[in-house]
Amino acid sequence: MSRGVLVIVSSPSGAGKTTLTRLLLDEFKDQLEFSVSYTTRPMRPGEVDGRDYWFVTPEKFEQMIQNHEFAEWEHVHGNRYGTAQAPIENVLGKGRNMIFDVDYHGGAALSARWPDDSLKIFILPPDLKTLELRLRQRATDAPEVIERRLQKAFEELEHYGEYQHLIVNDDRDRAYAVLRGLYLARRDGLPDPRGPDERAAAEAHARRLVRR
Repeated sequence: MSRGVLVIVSSPSGAGKTTLTRLLLDEFKDQLEFSVSYTTRPMRPGEVDGRDYWFVTPEKFEQMIQNHEFAEWEHVHGNRYGTAQAPIENVLGKGRNMIFDVDYHGGAALSARWPDDSLKIFILPPDLKTLELRLRQRATDAPEVIERRLQKAFEELEHYGEYQHLIVNDDRDRAYAVLRGLYLARRDGLPDPRGPDERAAAEAHARRLVRR
């Protein structure tokens, strides 16, 4: 049995990676599993334990660190987030695929741990104004949290070069079609379905965002 693929999707907060990963998961739920991270942050309205995150106490999280249960973990905005290692090995060993919605720290750690199994994709916003507007419209976050997220988002953009593929999320349906195509190509052992002009345009867009 061949091993599965780790689909690692990253982006600045507000660029749409969660929406796009959920769309891919919904369409390919018979072959693709979502990696549910552990976190110490409080649960937000509408979230479900075990679906969005595993919500644990700081003490439980620390115990998992001491037991070497995480493939990667980090502090983000005052809370801890981590990806458990055992479920990943279990899924890969069964030849199934797993999708991750993580930042560049998590992406780097996962691809370093499973370099031959990883498909790394970075989602870019259409422009910085749109990114800022999306973050400010999140009613669940306090103003000081939004400011931290904005600064974090600008920092995250600078790491686009660590990813194999870039997708500009200026239109959800078009961006999803690209994500879907990249996933299917990797799953079936085919080359990038996009032409060189499209890839070059995404890279140029990323450079413009970083220069801001």
